[in-house]
Formats: sequence, structure tokens, C-alpha cells
Amino acid sequence: MQVEKFSYDNNIVRMFGNATILWGLVGMLVGLLVAFQLVFPALNFGIEYTSFGRVRPLHTNAVIFAFVGNGIFAGVYYSLQRLLKARMFSDLLSKINFWGWQLIIVSAAITLPLGITTSKEYAELEWPIDIAIALIWVVFGINLFGTILKRRERHLYVAIWFYIATFVTVAVLHIVNSFELPISLFKSYSWYAGVQDALVQWWYGHNAVAFFLTTPYLGLMYYFVPKAANRPVFSYRLSIIHFWALIFLYIWAGPHHLLYTALPDWAQSLGVVFSVMLIAPSWGGMINGLLTLRGAWDKVRDSAVLKFMVVAITAYGMSTFEGPMLSLKNVNAIAHFTDWIVAHVHVGALGWNGFLTFGMLYFLWPKLFNTKLHSMKMANFHFWIGTLGILFYAIPMYWAGFTQSQMWNDFTNEGFLQYPNFLETVTQIIPMYAYRGIGGLLYYIGVVVMVVNLILTARAGSFVKDEEAEAPALQPISKGYKDESWHRWIERKPTQMLIASLVVILIGGVIEMVPTFLVKSNIPTIASVKPYTPLELHGRDVYISEGCNNCHSQMVRPFRSETERYGEYSKAGEFVYDHPFLWGSKRTGPDLAREGSSKLRKPNSWHYKHMYAPRSVSPGSIMPEYPWLLDKTYDTTTTAAKIEAMITLGVPYEEGYSAIANQDVVKQANEIAEDMRASLEEEGFEVSADREIIALIAYLQRLGVDIEKGQTAKK
Repeated sequence: MQVEKFSYDNNIVRMFGNATILWGLVGMLVGLLVAFQLVFPALNFGIEYTSFGRVRPLHTNAVIFAFVGNGIFAGVYYSLQRLLKARMFSDLLSKINFWGWQLIIVSAAITLPLGITTSKEYAELEWPIDIAIALIWVVFGINLFGTILKRRERHLYVAIWFYIATFVTVAVLHIVNSFELPISLFKSYSWYAGVQDALVQWWYGHNAVAFFLTTPYLGLMYYFVPKAANRPVFSYRLSIIHFWALIFLYIWAGPHHLLYTALPDWAQSLGVVFSVMLIAPSWGGMINGLLTLRGAWDKVRDSAVLKFMVVAITAYGMSTFEGPMLSLKNVNAIAHFTDWIVAHVHVGALGWNGFLTFGMLYFLWPKLFNTKLHSMKMANFHFWIGTLGILFYAIPMYWAGFTQSQMWNDFTNEGFLQYPNFLETVTQIIPMYAYRGIGGLLYYIGVVVMVVNLILTARAGSFVKDEEAEAPALQPISKGYKDESWHRWIERKPTQMLIASLVVILIGGVIEMVPTFLVKSNIPTIASVKPYTPLELHGRDVYISEGCNNCHSQMVRPFRSETERYGEYSKAGEFVYDHPFLWGSKRTGPDLAREGSSKLRKPNSWHYKHMYAPRSVSPGSIMPEYPWLLDKTYDTTTTAAKIEAMITLGVPYEEGYSAIANQDVVKQANEIAEDMRASLEEEGFEVSADREIIALIAYLQRLGVDIEKGQTAKK
């Protein structure tokens, strides 16, 4: 049998590893800032680029796509070569993958603080960056499949199944969710509206967690845990069940983010059913990972790498138990919009993704630099302070979530809301936000210690750029050859695995989306709901740019506590002209769906002062100040393009309206400015009708008005 000599490309692994470390430091530091901004609003610095609404999506994108994303590439490029006994298909494509991904990250780091955002959770980046993401992902896919085709191993190991499913599904998710209509280089509108947009976004959002934060990391688990423990995977059969059941069930679960909303009940029910079923394959994977270490617990005691991996797998198990539990309607009614969800997400992010990444880096660095880890004591310190950080982070957030839900739903013996002022629920949980910040700080200290440890490890060793290896050439399959199982036939060729994975993940998405888009009865129209005025459209874009949906929902659920607090519950027909939808996923501030209704309507001057200095009208508020809105003008040169885009998307403006829309902008803006000019000028404000604050007020005062008119007309 001919033995071929070749070399592994360690340089690309080091490049992605270094990027993982760098962006981890940056993304988590931004996360610390975000955490403490909710305790000390002064940390918003009164600057638009550092306000919570703009920095929070910067944190999530930096941690998910920069830290975890680079970690995925580092782990895949290292493990794939060794599992296939082949160098990567193309060193050039590897470098294009690396530099292209870093350019995307830098683009996100620039645009998000500038307020250039689509507002969609985990998909905030605007259309030019979306295109770049798709292109670089294709480059990664070509390199992945090219390497598989030139392999020297006949069958594909389980980790590679997860890599293939990740590539296919992320491509589908990204492309479908990114259908948008550009009106300029930095502005676009979602092709979908209202309920449909919400369904597509959370089909994407949930499965971004599933197929970017979970499946590739499961692939890494299946490679690095056995390698670090020097033991085989516990069960090959269990890995088959785990893989296929997971990728089939996960894709259905997105609607559980939209329970008790205007989404049709049948879609919500599908989300619940499949979310509950998800616990079986998820725990199958956890069990397979942990039982791989059976008989090797002495190694776990002595190895920091395995300690990180054991806690990572345990955190994965906890998160994937809690996720189905939170999908139950009775539990969701308590948890949704509260900090319970923040705790749940971060157990997964800090425990599963963070700790598995750290364990992988501690495993890789000595091998890449042909030396021992500089300090096992430092690694163990990192493990314990990181674990403590997770506890300090999660436990206060769970407590905050329970507190919020209880206070929102409390009634007096006379039948009135116990805490009608939403701000009372905010001030109550500020100490818990402080503990959360301390937990984040402890976790971050551990990361800094790791960075020092890895730098010193690299300095002590000598980097092995091209690692020499040899393996027999891939032999053709002889006639009459029979696999020992049906699944070996699927494993034998990447095309079969790709097509099978694609079919499995498309089923759920198609069944959920097609009826929602094609059956009109799913979204009954409401005659009183009209398109936004041009000024309100400008104000809505200001709302999006400032990231207001990070803290405010626009979805009144059909609970007595919410209808008492906010008014009529939200209905599907209210949102038919919303491109994108803005239902939100967290209430750090009150719901705004009925902000302009007679029940909640406040004077224009109140909104003006509230945006300029929130604590002047709401003592104790933790909302950032927005003084720049009083100085920046909205761009009337884009009005026509915005109206034309809305017409293209099906919003019924009159033919030719775009040419005269600015006349209505000026008229409505002057009315709002004139209404509050006298009272505000007495307090030293200079009110100008062409400022962004005027447009934002116009939008806020419109919320809930149409549905109230409809209710009045019926009476």
C-alpha cells in the first residue's frame, strides 16, 4: 500500500486562533461596558456611538461572529485536516476566508456604533456586509468540500457531519433572512413585513444559535474531547441519532420565541412541540460527550483542558434542558421579555461556547508551538474564576427575571396593578445588574489570564507552520464491498451528506413559512391600520438606528396584566406595513405598542425632554440620554426613495406620492414643533422642526393610534 507524505497547514489555525483571542477580549470588554451601563447610565457617556442601543448589538455580533466564529474556523481547519489525512484544499482560499471574515468583523465594528443597522437580532448588519458574509461563507464551503474530496480516509467521521450541516444550514438561513430592499449604500428595508418578518427572523435567530453556536461546536466536541482524553467516542450509533434528530428538529423550533404574540396559533404550537422534542437529541449529544470520559475522570482532575470541556458539555446540557422548558407556554408567559432569557442565553454562551473554546485553545497552543503549556496553575485559575463568573452572572439574572415577572403581574386585592409604573420594576433589579457585571468581570479576568498563558507558551516553543504527516492513499472501493451499516453509505461521499442535510433542514422551514405567506387568513387585515406618514417613517428609522428595540418591545400579549398596563392586545393586522417588524425580545423599558393611544399618550414636550434627559422626567431611569437627536437633522433627500421602496414592498401609498411626500413631512413636523415650542423655550430649549427628535416623536405618538381608532369605530 502506497504511503503518501504531506503536511498540515498550521498557519491558518494559528491565524484564526489569534483572531479568536483578540475578538474575545474586545467583544467581552464591550459586554462588560453594556452590563455596567444598566447600573450606571453615565457610562453611556452622552455620545451616540457608545449608547446602549448601539453598543449592545456590537457586543452580540463581536462575541457570536468574531469570537465564536473565529473559534469555529480555527477548530475546523485543525481537525478537518487530521480527520481526512489531507492538507486543506487551498491555502489561498484559507487566507481569503480569514482576511474576508476579519474585514466583515471590522465592518460590523464600524457600522453598528454609527447606527447603521437592520435592527434584526443577530442579523443587524446592512446589505453590503450581508453579501460579503455570503461570499466568504461560500469560500469556506469550497475549501471544506475540496478538502473532503482529496481526503485519504474513506468514511467521514461524525465531527465532519456537523461541519457539513453547519455550512449548508447557515447558508440557507442567512440568504433567506437577508432578503431586503436597499435604498442606499447603508440603508435597506426587510422584504418581509410584520408577522411574516417576525417568523422569518426567529426562524433565523433561533437556528443561528442552533447551527452557528451549537452544531459546529458539537463537531468540535466530537473531535477534541476524545483527543484530549485519548479515548474513543462513547457511541457511534448514538452519534448518528444525535446528528439527524438534532438537525431535523431544531429547524422547527423558531416560533417558540413568538409565543403569545400575533403569530398564528398553529405556528406557535409547532414551535412548542418540536422544542420539547429537542431535549432528546440534545441530551443524547451531551451524554455521548460526557460518557466518552468514562473511566478517565482521573485525567479530568489533572487536565485543565478536560475540565473546561466537561463544564462546557454540562452547560450545553443545562441550556438544552432549559430551552425546551422555556418553550412551554405556561413557563414562557413568566420568562419572556425578562432577564431570565438573558441568563439562559449566557449559560450557553459563557459555558458551552466560551469554555469549549478555551479548552480547545489550551489543547492547540502546545501542539502548534511544539511545547508544553506554560502554566497549568494559570489554566486552573482561569477555570475556577471563569466558573465563578458564570455563577455570579447567571444567578442574579434568574432572580431578576423572576422579580420582573412577579412585579409585572401583581394585582392588589382591589384588582388594580400593584406596580402600575414600569420604572418601579426597573429600579428593583439594579442591584442584580450590578452582580451580573461583577460576574462578567470575573469571567473576563480569567480570559486575560489565559491570553498571558498562551503568549508565554508560544514564546517558549517554536511554531510548526507545516506539520509533516503521512498516510496511505485513498483506495478505490472494490466490487462486492459491503458496508457494516446503512449509514456508511451516506458517510462515504460528502455530496450525499450535503443533500441529505439540506433536505432534512428545509422540511420544517417550508412547512412553517409557506402557509404563513400564502394563506391570507393567517394575517387578517384591519381597515383602520394605515401606512406611516413620511415623517413617521423617518422617525421609525431613527428608532431603529438608535437600537430602541433592544430595550422596548412592541407586542402587548393577551394577559390581563398587560392589557391593564398597556391597552388592547396586539393583532397580526397591525403590523402589515412594518418593514422590519419591531416586536423586540426584552423589556428593560416598558412596551411601546400603544404609546400614542389615549391611555398612554404623553405630551410631545414630555418625549422631547425624556429623550434629552430621561431622569429629568423619570427619576431613577437607567435609559441613556440622546442629546444628539436635538441637533441632528433627518435627511429629507431620502424621503422619496423610502416611499418608493415601501410601494415596491406593497405598502399602499398613492401613485406619485413620493414626489410630494416632503410637503407632508414639513407640515407634520411644524405642527409637532409648534405644539411644544412655547413651553420648551421657556426651559431653555431651542425647538427646530427639522431635527431627528421631531421625527422620533411623530413615530412614537403614532404607535397604537390606528388600532384604537378601529376599536372606537366598532363601538
